[in-house]
Amino acid sequence: MESHSSQSLKWMKEGYRYLMLGDISAKAAHLLSLPKISDFFTKLIQRVSPKSYQQAYGEVYVTQKFLENFSGDQVRFLARSFAVPGNHLGQQSHGFRWPYGPVAIITPFNFPLEIPVLQLMGALYMGNKPVLKVDSKVSIVMEKMLRLLHECGLPREDVDFINCDGNTMTKLLLEAKPRMTLFTGSSRVAEKLAVDLKGRIKLEDAGFDWKILGPDVQEVDYVAWVCDHDAYACSGQKCSAQSILFMHENWGRSPLLDTIKKHAARRELDDLTVGPVLTVNTEALLLHKNKLLKIPGSKLLFGGKALTNHSIPAIYGAIEPTAVFVPLEEILKDDNYELVTKEIFGPFQIVTEYKDNQLPMVLNALEKMHAHLTAAVVSNDVLFLQEVIGKSVNGTTYVGLRARTTGAPQNHWFGPAGDPRGAGIGTPEAIKLVWSCHREIIYDVGPIAQNWQIPRST
Repeated sequence: MESHSSQSLKWMKEGYRYLMLGDISAKAAHLLSLPKISDFFTKLIQRVSPKSYQQAYGEVYVTQKFLENFSGDQVRFLARSFAVPGNHLGQQSHGFRWPYGPVAIITPFNFPLEIPVLQLMGALYMGNKPVLKVDSKVSIVMEKMLRLLHECGLPREDVDFINCDGNTMTKLLLEAKPRMTLFTGSSRVAEKLAVDLKGRIKLEDAGFDWKILGPDVQEVDYVAWVCDHDAYACSGQKCSAQSILFMHENWGRSPLLDTIKKHAARRELDDLTVGPVLTVNTEALLLHKNKLLKIPGSKLLFGGKALTNHSIPAIYGAIEPTAVFVPLEEILKDDNYELVTKEIFGPFQIVTEYKDNQLPMVLNALEKMHAHLTAAVVSNDVLFLQEVIGKSVNGTTYVGLRARTTGAPQNHWFGPAGDPRGAGIGTPEAIKLVWSCHREIIYDVGPIAQNWQIPRST
């Protein structure tokens, strides 16, 4: 990998590349907007990552809009600096966003186009030289996208693309010593890499994402549809998927759960609205369900069975969209909390119910969670929203009647909060935070007073 100083100097001398990258983004955005090309990438995503056509197309759409957003001079504007007057004539300080130089990007299987493109382009926009590793199960998608970017003018030497297993990539990182590594994926791997790389890392790791339904019940059909979508789209294989639903007792008296069950029952293997779970097999999914059902007061709301009439290999998971009810009091018990809040990267969610005077218990449950990625507070009660927002920390929190946990577009920050290693994606703020550091250069050119004399030592 190139040295930090040589890479920085290269990009300072070649400022035209900011404009070049803006042009590349514009050309790539145009190509992805063409029906034939967007359809190609949509179906390619489906070939390697089990999701419906609409879910796969959503990746292509967000990626196209992101590239459109950073066309022309928008790349240059990311590196905007500032100046502050000094203490005397000829002195001023300049603050710059400065590239790290050699960096690494590691991305997961569940978004084989959107995550690697947005992070890769962010790294390039800020002047870095990245090596990119995408989960090998799905890396063909990004290989094709890199070829498209080359066609749009991206120099081949600007990005290194590697296909390998995790151990090989770890060895590469330890030997090459990139200045910064962006990791998106499981919390377990994230924590290991943080130690191996001595903290030179930004993380967008997994989250056990929650949704709270407030006391004001309205638009039950719409809220039920969003709950189904958040929990079970892409077979629950999103880092933003709804993992637990805290339902006010008023919602418990509504048709909400029955309606969610009806929506979940519409999902089929034929159109991949439910499909293979790539990281947990069926046996492990059903075992987790059975452990939860041993908790006093818990019950199976729907699902909980293996899918039938399919050819999905046993190494993967294949279960119906599943919801298990667990009483709030039981969730908070030390013996149960870790089990209940274990992230299952599949079509699986916990449901519980609370009363008005139990909101502090709900907030306590949120506070104990270790990852704070997405969340939703479904309510138009402003005082209720203030109470929950003020006592929670999730980095991407949707509030209001239409609040969701999934489906983040390119037009707002997506990332965790409460962790100094937290990475964002998609916005100018995310790109500058992840892919550049602050550098201050103080110009002090004089003049020196004509009658200046050497002062006494201090």
